[in-house]
Amino acid sequence: MSKSNSLRIILPVFISFYVMGFVDLVGVATAYIREDFQLSDTVAQLLPSMVFLWFALISIPTGIFQDRRGKRFTVKLGMAITGLGVMLPFIHYTYITAILGFMVLGIGNTILQVSANPLLLDISSRDNQAANLSLSQFVKAIASMLGPILTAALMKYTGNWKLIFPIYAVISLVSMAWLHGVKIEESRPDKAPATFAGVISLLKNPFVAVMVISTFLMVGFDVGMNSNIAIYLRTKFSISLESASIGISIYFASLVIGRFLGGIFLRRLNEYRFLTWSVIMTLGGLAGIILSGNLTLTRIMIFIAGLGFSNTFPIIFSIVVGRMPGYANELSSLIILSVIGGAVIPPVMGFLSDRAGITVSLFMLVICMVYVGFATFYAIRTRTK
Repeated sequence: MSKSNSLRIILPVFISFYVMGFVDLVGVATAYIREDFQLSDTVAQLLPSMVFLWFALISIPTGIFQDRRGKRFTVKLGMAITGLGVMLPFIHYTYITAILGFMVLGIGNTILQVSANPLLLDISSRDNQAANLSLSQFVKAIASMLGPILTAALMKYTGNWKLIFPIYAVISLVSMAWLHGVKIEESRPDKAPATFAGVISLLKNPFVAVMVISTFLMVGFDVGMNSNIAIYLRTKFSISLESASIGISIYFASLVIGRFLGGIFLRRLNEYRFLTWSVIMTLGGLAGIILSGNLTLTRIMIFIAGLGFSNTFPIIFSIVVGRMPGYANELSSLIILSVIGGAVIPPVMGFLSDRAGITVSLFMLVICMVYVGFATFYAIRTRTK
């Protein structure tokens, strides 16, 4: 494949990850919707819950569907549904249509998460799969970062933050058309079509079970860091919430930088060795966060922990699917199903914080990463030469 042909194929697939990042609009939109309709915090928080719900409900059905219809078709479907989801609250803006819109957005995002990753693996050489997955997460992170900035700019200069919805809809539909115009040779394993029982039966494989649990805990770690780090800094150093929230920005910056660097270095470095040092760096950063008594040093440790963590998910995804490429659709659905870890680990941390203090709750993050370290060791020990 020539370089020009390679770029012609890979660019529209990367753009699908940019569309995938639109789901993070729910965070900033929740604040505006809460104010527009004078909602209580409890009612307003139903909006983000509409997104996580679909990871649990349709990840496996999506994997089965794409095993029959193909990955590219499923990615296009995910982008079309995403475009529909972001248009519903714009066409008629009420709290109910916002709920419905984010439900549809969550469905579209789940479909994209399940299908876009294995499609990217199909068009990547084995040596570049982990690197391209890291780079795709970098592309997704750009969309996540630009969303709040663009929404704030629209509010400031037009007085209508909801204009973000048609902008995102147009990008989704244009991206879908771009991917439709590109011919991609997908891998077609010579096996019976996927079934629900077949997907679940993969968990009987010790390697699959260990790695899916690790992705469950990785997503829990990510959401746990994001939702607790500002509270931790405010409590430990008695600073304002605004100052403490800088810790969240530092964490997100470290993820963006780390994924960009991962997209470069993973083309040259062994993915197992890279993953090992990533886990060590993350644990080192966590230890520094817990033990440091200095605010500046703690912020540096947050950056180190995020930098180490940034590439763990794409590397493990690459390792799992690379080990069993004939079951890419089924494995992708199980891995994306494990994203519900982001809805499980933070409440556990809240329970620990209420009863033993915010510092003790951070040990849940340590436990998550220790298990990821075990999964890394297990993957290295069980790989074939």
